[in-house]
Amino acid sequence: MQDGTTLYALDISGASFVKPCGGPCTEGCVTLARIGEDAWALGDSKRPDAQPLRFTTQELNAAGIDPARFGLGA
Repeated sequence: MQDGTTLYALDISGASFVKPCGGPCTEGCVTLARIGEDAWALGDSKRPDAQPLRFTTQELNAAGIDPARFGLGA
């Protein structure tokens, strides 16, 4: 299982972030990318230069964030 140290050590330079709505978001959207086994990066489309937060699948589930809503498998 990943932890905070290993999550932030993962290279996300090639990560493909997707929005749950699939279209333009006028108020900004949360974006999500799989960055490894049991590892996810959560970004903000209004702040694309901000460092995305990183979570395990278990942490996403606890927060009520379903990767399937973004078109991503868990």
